[in-house]
Amino acid sequence: MNPKTMSMLARTTLVAAALVIAAVSTVAQAATQVKFATSAGDFVVELYPEKAPRTVENFLQYVKDKHYDGTIFHRVISNFMIQGGGFDANYQQKPTRAPVVHEGRQAREQGLRNVAGTLAMARTSDPQSATAQFFINVADNRRLDPTPIPPGDPVPRFVYDGEVYENTPRAELLNARKLFGYTVFGKVVSGMDVVNTIKATPTGPGGPFGVDVPKTPILINSATLVK
Repeated sequence: MNPKTMSMLARTTLVAAALVIAAVSTVAQAATQVKFATSAGDFVVELYPEKAPRTVENFLQYVKDKHYDGTIFHRVISNFMIQGGGFDANYQQKPTRAPVVHEGRQAREQGLRNVAGTLAMARTSDPQSATAQFFINVADNRRLDPTPIPPGDPVPRFVYDGEVYENTPRAELLNARKLFGYTVFGKVVSGMDVVNTIKATPTGPGGPFGVDVPKTPILINSATLVK
């Protein structure tokens, strides 16, 4: 092969490599986004399927099923979070699918924390109970993050909330309910001013809830994938 042909092949290879890199970059930038149209205005959330895959898949299925359309933000705490996705305007709880597996620790290890503007799954005291309800942090709530477990099995020493654990089997700590935290799987990328409007709405008793219900209902008119 003469030098001219080799040079042409090298240039062709470089161009092909550049095209592949550009294509990969484009895919990486095409993040999954969902637009919430609410009675207080619109906001858009970006989801992270590579960091919390089953959580995102679960959430997107509810979006595709139109589950969130016509639901309300039923719990609003101005210095904490806004929660919705479970009740309609008559405070009737909507039916859900089976709970999604908790992915909080996995997401935290990849940098997702409960800080202002992030989207996380709501649940009961059972870490494996999250279904459709979600919340948006309106403050830095790192206390909601899963608690890191030191290396070792058994773990030589671990202190949590003043309680000391000595030579505890790792699995016991990993499965302790109070250490699970809440799974973050997205963040608000547009319309945070709307979220801040919602968090500032006056609240009180409403429906079956004793406190923290917006006195003027905040309705989710629709939740749709951003094209």
